[in-house]
Amino acid sequence: MSYNPYENMLNVLEKAAGMLGLEKSDYEELKYPERELKVSIPVRMDDGSIRVFEGYRVQHSSSRGPCKGGIRFHSQVDIDEVKALAAWMSLKCAIANIPYGGAKGAVKVDPRSVSHAELERITRRYTAAIFPLIGPERDIPAPDAGSTSEMMGWIMDTYSMMKGYSVPGAVTGKPIGIGGSLGRSEATGRGILFTARELFHRLGRELQGACIAIQGMGNVGGTTARLMFREGCKVVALADISGGVINYEGLDAEALYQHCYINRNFLESYNAPGVIHCTSEDVLCADADLLIPAAMENQLTAEIAPNVKAPLIVEAANGPTTVEGDEIFAKMGKYIVPDILANAGGVVVSYFEWVQNTQSLMWDEEQVNGMLEKTMRRAFAEVLNKAKEYNTTLRLGANMVALERLVTAKRIRGIFP
Repeated sequence: MSYNPYENMLNVLEKAAGMLGLEKSDYEELKYPERELKVSIPVRMDDGSIRVFEGYRVQHSSSRGPCKGGIRFHSQVDIDEVKALAAWMSLKCAIANIPYGGAKGAVKVDPRSVSHAELERITRRYTAAIFPLIGPERDIPAPDAGSTSEMMGWIMDTYSMMKGYSVPGAVTGKPIGIGGSLGRSEATGRGILFTARELFHRLGRELQGACIAIQGMGNVGGTTARLMFREGCKVVALADISGGVINYEGLDAEALYQHCYINRNFLESYNAPGVIHCTSEDVLCADADLLIPAAMENQLTAEIAPNVKAPLIVEAANGPTTVEGDEIFAKMGKYIVPDILANAGGVVVSYFEWVQNTQSLMWDEEQVNGMLEKTMRRAFAEVLNKAKEYNTTLRLGANMVALERLVTAKRIRGIFP
């Protein structure tokens, strides 16, 4: 049976609702997105031909505020993936206790397969297609896998041109020069660092000196590796779509970040003394204290899980662990910090950016990072307390925290008409 991320989300949601003793009527609405939009994106390519791309925007819940979620550019994306990502955003925003609901968007294209000019035309036409659904009071897009701050600038400009005036709050993750927030580009990775630090602290251990394995060298994985390296961790294994590298004496994460994220190279072309090239699966199964899956969903499956050596896992990607993989990890005694808690740093600082835009403010990076750490530590404590109260995993504890807040908002607002 093929993996369906939305079914994966529903499975965990049902378990959490059952543990809370909720009636079906309490959370039935949360099983269905409020809106699903599929759009055709005709674009004139550089050679003069016309190609039509497929795009999506899904709004899962607006009970707690405007919808919020990134835009993924990927050749294999489909509507079930976007629905799952939108639902996870609703849960994530509720756990962080910021006044947003969840949404997600996507364009079915490999951004590396088109020219820079073609990518801009695709992005702008997609923005025009979803224009009726988005806006600073309705639904605020942001970067995701395959999209960049530059592309968010194109979205902001396109939206503003269609409104007739500048609307910086229409999108977050923008360049600083047009209203982006200091600290936003590193926010998800920094949130992972804060989460890992809190996890080790709660276990009575020091993060400094710990051996870390990370799958993913995009903005999230690369930033996490670099920040962990600066924290004094030993980054021993890294992977991207081309494969992985391992050095149990420690990798130079700063050099690897420069090689992969800044210079746009793959790990397969990286060479340094002591570096051994391997597969992405080898990185997931590396001998480390902490594993951080920071690539795509559906990575830690029933086939991979039994071979994972790291006792601690902090999920930086969305949905990296399948239900079956989770069950195996529980039997193995693994300690897992779920994605909807661990990678919330991006949306938290996106919220800070939106607040700055709507109030015409500009905060310094120290203030942004300080508020992010406070938010992540509070969310971790609330999830941990819930998990202890019900003698369950952090994943179910996180889902219970989120469900309680979403259900409460639904109850207060009622059903219209």
